[in-house]
Order: sequence, then C-alpha cells, then structure tokens
Amino acid sequence: MSLASLMNDYDVFPSTGFLPSKVPLAELPQEYYKPWESIMKELPSLILTKRIRGVIDRIPLLSLSLLSTVEEYRRAYQVLCFLSHAYIWGASDPTNRIPKQVAVPFLEVSEKLGLPPVATYAATCIWNFREIIPSGQDNPAKWDLDNLTSINTFTGSIDETWFYMVSVFFEFKGAGAIKLGMEAIQNVMDNDTQSLINNLQSLAELVDYLGSVMMKMEEMCDPHIFYFRIRPFLAGWKNMQDVGLDKGGVYYGEDPTPRGYAGGSNAQSSLIQFLDILLGVVHHPTGERPAPHKNVQENSNAENSFMNEMRFYMPQKHREFLAKVEELSTIREYVLKHQKSSPELILSYDACIAMLKSFRDKHIQIVTRYVILQAKKSKKMGSSSTMRSGLAKQKAHGSEERGTGGTALLPFLKQCRDETGDPAAGKWGRRILSDGVMRLKYSKPNAINED
Repeated sequence: MSLASLMNDYDVFPSTGFLPSKVPLAELPQEYYKPWESIMKELPSLILTKRIRGVIDRIPLLSLSLLSTVEEYRRAYQVLCFLSHAYIWGASDPTNRIPKQVAVPFLEVSEKLGLPPVATYAATCIWNFREIIPSGQDNPAKWDLDNLTSINTFTGSIDETWFYMVSVFFEFKGAGAIKLGMEAIQNVMDNDTQSLINNLQSLAELVDYLGSVMMKMEEMCDPHIFYFRIRPFLAGWKNMQDVGLDKGGVYYGEDPTPRGYAGGSNAQSSLIQFLDILLGVVHHPTGERPAPHKNVQENSNAENSFMNEMRFYMPQKHREFLAKVEELSTIREYVLKHQKSSPELILSYDACIAMLKSFRDKHIQIVTRYVILQAKKSKKMGSSSTMRSGLAKQKAHGSEERGTGGTALLPFLKQCRDETGDPAAGKWGRRILSDGVMRLKYSKPNAINED
C-alpha cells in the first residue's frame, strides 16, 4: 500500500496538506451569479451601513445548475456562508431566519459538498485565500506566503484577513507533519524502529514550530477588533440563545423547523485532529475526563465529544481520511510494545506529546488574550451607542463565555490540553505531561490538573 497515494485519494497533498493543491477560485465566472458576487465585493460596506439584509432580500433565487467544477461549488458554498452569517449577525439584533434566496442554494451546495450549511473553517480559511500578485506558479510548494491574502472578509480589515491567513500558514506549514505522520505509520508496518524514532523526532520539532506559527496571530490582529468586530460573524446558531437567537437555531427559508449548527472553529482543522489520532490522544466530553493513566484508551465516550462532532464540519474527504488514519495508526501501541528495548523511542514519542500539549497551551494563551480578557473589558470599551452584535454583546451576569462553536470555552480548551498529555508512554513522561510540573511536588501523581 502506498500511503502517498492514499493521501491524494482524500484530497490531502504532500505540499499543501489539507489546503487545496491550487489557489481557490476567487469569483464565480458565470454572469448569472453576479448578484451574489456583487454583494461579496461590497460586503464590508453593506454591513458598515447596515444595509446588508435589505440588499440580500432583493436578490433573485438562483439555481446551481450552471456550476460544473468542484472549485465552483466550493466558491458558491463560501459565498453563501458569508451571506448567511452577514444576514444573521450584521445588525444590532440577530434574526432567526435566512431568506430563501440564500437558504435554498445554500442547503443544496452543502449537500453536494458534504458540509453543513453554516460558516466552517473550510469556508473562511482553507478555501479563502488568493495570490496578491498572480505568479503563474503551478507548483504550490513554491507559493510565497507573503503573496497570499484572503478572498473575502466581513469587515474589510487587515485584522480579519490576518486572522484567516494565520490558519492558512498553519495548514500550509503543517503539510510536513502529515507526511511525517504517514511515514511513521509506514515505519510501524515495516517494524522499522530507527526510522520511526527519526520521524517522531522530526515531527516533535515541526509541531513546536507550528505553535510559533499560531502565535503570529498577535502580529497583525488586534484582540479588541477581533472580539468586537470579527468574532461575532463567525458564530453559528447552536447554543446561542444567550446572544439573541432561538434555542433551536435559525430557519432556512420556509423550512418549518429551525436548525442549530456550530460556527467556525479551529477544532474543525483536520490537521489538529490528524495529530491527535496519529499519537493516540483521546478527548472526552467536557467534565468527563478520567483520572490520568487509567483506561486512557479504553471505555471512552469520545464518540460523543465536541472534537468528534467537529468532523461533521470538515470537508467530506478530509474526515474520511481521518477515519482511515484511525484504522491504520498503531504508533502508541508499537511504542509501548518496544519501551524496554528502545528507550529512545519512548523519548521521541513523548516529545511529540509534549510539543502537542505545548501547542494547546499556546492556543489557550491566544484565546485568553483575544476572548476572555476582552470580555472582561467589554463594559469599559467603546461608547454606549457602539453597535454590538451576537457574541460581542455584554453577557448576563454569571454566564460563561462561549466559543463560536457553542462550547463553554476555557473548560473545553483546558481539558483538551490536559488530555493531550495522557497517552505519554514513559513513566516520568506520564507524570509530567498528565499532571503538570507543579503537581509533581505538591500533589498526588494522578491528580487531575484543573487550573
């Protein structure tokens, strides 16, 4: 079996990873779809002038019959995602219905692509980039990341473009991690311990680098602008009754039953879930993490977890790829089987776990700066007449800050971080990665880190 050809079968590429192998389509070429594309060109201005709903209400109901390529379907999906979220969240008070001229084609294109009809990580990030100056490069490995920008934004701001592009950089640089991971799976199949050690060491270094890529967010995306201006548009319609939506979600056109979908979330990154699957990291429902080292891989309710739910929001071939990797990857089992004969293998595997846990620590730092601290400052920020919509509105006293995916934000992220250390293979690694350095001295070895 060629694992390289397996990647291509699932739209996963050696040079771009989960990004497409060529720059996405920036505009539908058919004149017929000009009513959509005309709004997209002026979307930030229409939101700024509070005219977005009226303009969308007047466009005709268009058919998808003129679309022919997967790139065109992806572009249509992206357009309808942006229009839907602009319509719901683009005023002081959200509305609970998407008009049929958007809802009908949105439902149809979503079914075609195997994605939910809501803004996803795919729509806002992995299918939302273009070259600033066309290079004519057919080889994506030669893409200049300084020559890429987003196709569309809600706000027209540099901050929003940078927010999306950091994820594009992350996915692009993460292609190497997928290659190393697939090679590591092959090493296990070949019983090639030394090559597995080498690939795990390289993977640990690359995951550490990916953490520094994520921290680039602070270079060009201001936390205040993100929290109050960008983030509200990324919210879905699940668990959003505290910010003005009905409990059931929103109505699509004339459908009599509302639908609730989570919004765009980094948990929808196939790359992050690939690393979890590869290394044997298991996530449980929030609040149901077992004690470290006890039945980490067994008797898990992980199929009910938010992380597994997020696969529904990934492109269909990508989630099929993750399911295939779950079948193939036995790296942790192999490491445990050879722990006595190869201490270096244990060290290399635990280094990967350590770097992935460090990555999640950095993610918590970003979320704290961009969401939690901004929420605490909200009473003092802006004038009383500044428009606040959705997630940017002041929360009721005692209510918990939720992510765009609808989760209780910090409890979810902290548990994911702590669970990442649980599969550590070495005795010392299990203590330091599951319990945390401070607990080695002051707590029992199996105490759960609940900071």
